[in-house]
Amino acid sequence: MSATTQYSDAGIELIRSDLNATLLLQRCAYLAHPYPSLEERRADLRQLKAFIRDNRDAIVAAISADYGNRSRHETLFAEIFSVLDGVDHTLKHLKKWMKPQRRHVDMKNFFGASNRVIPQPLGVVGAIVPWNFPINLSFSGLIATFAAGNRSMVKMSENSRHLAKLLIDKCPTYFPRDKLAFFDETGGVGIEFSKLKFDHLLFTGSGLTGRSVMAAAATNLCPVTLELGGKSPAILCDDYPLRKAAERLLFVKFFNAGQICTTVDYLYLPQAKVDEFAAMAREIVSARYPELESPDYTSMIDERSFNRVIAAMEEAQDGGATLLQLIPGKKWDSATRKIAPHIVLNAPPECALRTREIFGPVLPVITYTSIDEPIKAINAGPRPLALYPFSNDKTLVNHLIQHIMSGGVSVNDGLFHVGQHDLPFGGVGDSGMGHYHGYEGFVTFSKMRPVFYQASFSAIKFMWPPYGKFASKYLDFLTR
Repeated sequence: MSATTQYSDAGIELIRSDLNATLLLQRCAYLAHPYPSLEERRADLRQLKAFIRDNRDAIVAAISADYGNRSRHETLFAEIFSVLDGVDHTLKHLKKWMKPQRRHVDMKNFFGASNRVIPQPLGVVGAIVPWNFPINLSFSGLIATFAAGNRSMVKMSENSRHLAKLLIDKCPTYFPRDKLAFFDETGGVGIEFSKLKFDHLLFTGSGLTGRSVMAAAATNLCPVTLELGGKSPAILCDDYPLRKAAERLLFVKFFNAGQICTTVDYLYLPQAKVDEFAAMAREIVSARYPELESPDYTSMIDERSFNRVIAAMEEAQDGGATLLQLIPGKKWDSATRKIAPHIVLNAPPECALRTREIFGPVLPVITYTSIDEPIKAINAGPRPLALYPFSNDKTLVNHLIQHIMSGGVSVNDGLFHVGQHDLPFGGVGDSGMGHYHGYEGFVTFSKMRPVFYQASFSAIKFMWPPYGKFASKYLDFLTR
């Protein structure tokens, strides 16, 4: 065994020891206090809010450092505001969510009995968080986790090193380790983390990694919420104003340079509107990002992602596609890892832009002449995380919603169903399983525990053996 292997093995053992010790610490704390009060949970939520507010500028700087350049405004809007707003929503509704629910009792059998569903904390919730919206995706999970009365361990991405250091350094000021602990990805952490016997595990990331996480969790029969990605389509119907649609979907597509799991991955467009849409796209996008160096335009997260998107663009072009650059100047810059916004026409069906999630500032446009064409094509592939129909025809919109299954839907815009705190967020099929956000997040991280309260008198006594004539008559009465 080489010295390098020995060091690696020792490092992995150290990681495993730290993770297990933290899990034991949090589980013991949970068992000592398994049902935090409403006020204790509210206090935890207010601490999350204080964490974000007190460290707002440092968070913005750390995320930008991890990206190379991340628009400050994008971080404030998609990460900081969304978390603060999510906390406020939960604080407003938590008392109602925590109340035991009354359920119907079959009065033929149980006179005076009652049923309740009591939401109770699960214990320790693990979360594996990606790099693209690291504050949003870690703290949104924590809002639901703490609302449900749990404790949490959070594993950050290898591409969030600056942010992870900030979270790890600052967390003890706000939460004891037996309540919340963050972990950096220094190599091998994610694998060991997914093997822990959590009471629930929330994973956000790629389908490939999600399969591995789910397989590891299955060993412990640990329930998993998987929030994956996929190719989420927009369908622009013929009746919808082209300019309005272009302004809305192009904002969503190039926000964070397209590095969003719920972004518009590709667009179905009526064939007669292609040229007009292309002209509008150039006008709209160049006004928003006058040059590639604009601080409002975000970099690709790393060199591998930068190279992957460029290779996909070149593959499509070699196959006969037309690449339309939407801003003046360079197509891309390897020094800043920025790729100019593009739309792509006539991309070959088998190319990467058509078959794999793009996760970059490139929008393939696919033409159609009948609405049945996009329905059939989308249903032939994996179920997407989101669907974006653009139409003012309610009958047509309902037809699309009923005939195309997806995780969520935004009608006449892209993405914004995700930011609605009173809507569940989650995928279906290849795009994920389970839900969180708002009340559904509270339910996901709770045991909705059924409790039956027997009355002082129970008609079941008539069913006690030995069975006689009275039991027969009673059963005849119940089963007629």
